[in-house]
Amino acid sequence: MNKGLSGLSRRDAVRAAALAFAAGVIAPRLAFADEKAVTAEIKKLFGDRKMAQGKIKLDVPEIAENGLVVPVNVEIESPMTDADYVKAVHVFADGNPQPGIVSYQFTPACGKASAATRMRLAQTQDVICIAEMSNGDLYSAKANVKVTIGGCGG
Repeated sequence: MNKGLSGLSRRDAVRAAALAFAAGVIAPRLAFADEKAVTAEIKKLFGDRKMAQGKIKLDVPEIAENGLVVPVNVEIESPMTDADYVKAVHVFADGNPQPGIVSYQFTPACGKASAATRMRLAQTQDVICIAEMSNGDLYSAKANVKVTIGGCGG
């Protein structure tokens, strides 16, 4: 075995460098978002605009037995006419590696502002939904989901 000046073999040095790289690259991605991260994402999208309650029906389970597959259904009350429609819907989670879960764009041609998906939730956390109307109004809804088995590496 060829040992350098430091006493490590070339193989040990490469292995140590690979571990250091993995610790620096992978480990930060395992960190979870928190309420501040979600607030920052929302502020990035909407600034300091006020949000009202109502109009959003956010349907998520109170308890998710498995965080790998958590159903999320959103429906926003709107006539969906050219003059009054839901422009976009954004779903966030404050305990996942990334705060943004999904965004949907709507037009009056959609006829109804509703969408369904499944998401992974790493731990018990809040799911936040924000609907942006065509006139610029914002509506929000929040639900807490208790996760018994995490889905994002947790």
